[in-house]
Amino acid sequence: MPAKIIVVTGASGALGTAVAAAAKAQGGRVGTIDHGARTTSPTPDHLALGGVDLADPGQAQAAIDAIARHFGQIDALINVAGAFSYETVADGDPGTWQRLYAINVLTALHASRAAIPHLVKSKAGRIVNVGAMGAMHAGPGMGPYAASKAGVHRLTESLAAELKGTVTVNAVLPSTIDTPANRKSMPNANFNDWVSLDELTAVIKFLVSEAASGVTGALLPVTGRV
Repeated sequence: MPAKIIVVTGASGALGTAVAAAAKAQGGRVGTIDHGARTTSPTPDHLALGGVDLADPGQAQAAIDAIARHFGQIDALINVAGAFSYETVADGDPGTWQRLYAINVLTALHASRAAIPHLVKSKAGRIVNVGAMGAMHAGPGMGPYAASKAGVHRLTESLAAELKGTVTVNAVLPSTIDTPANRKSMPNANFNDWVSLDELTAVIKFLVSEAASGVTGALLPVTGRV
């Protein structure tokens, strides 16, 4: 990743941690936002904001503006914040649909809306969302998750059209990601088939880079060997 000011949401999870680390490794200055983590003392290269509910537009605005003030600008927003639940339509809780919509769609929506005024000032503004291959065709038990991630896909396409020429907006669509949590929940799976954090992070790095200046509105499958 180039040395840019990069905001990462969902930064305490496995993917968010990997993306933030990759940005720092290439000289980027990083603002991280998370619901569960705590706010830590800022440094010139890192501002970590915890206890932020990005499903609340006011909290999203305050967090993004705080990062912009700290660094002076924002060049890229990577919306990693999200959640998963496996429930059938007949036996599941209807509230799960609302919860996943809030966590998967509204967090990306509110963070993006707050960041747009800052991103349009950048010479190479970027938004990268995390969608899901499971949202392309929902299987049993995938209804609420697939519906919410499909919303992320449509948000990506709409924003890309609206911001064309000023900010690129793309999404990565992973299959099952090889994380400790997924290994624990699916112990009998073939982990070698899953997409690794390094593989997924590499695609996100590309979409933030100057090499991806001509790519916008793309939904890029990152499926590993599934």
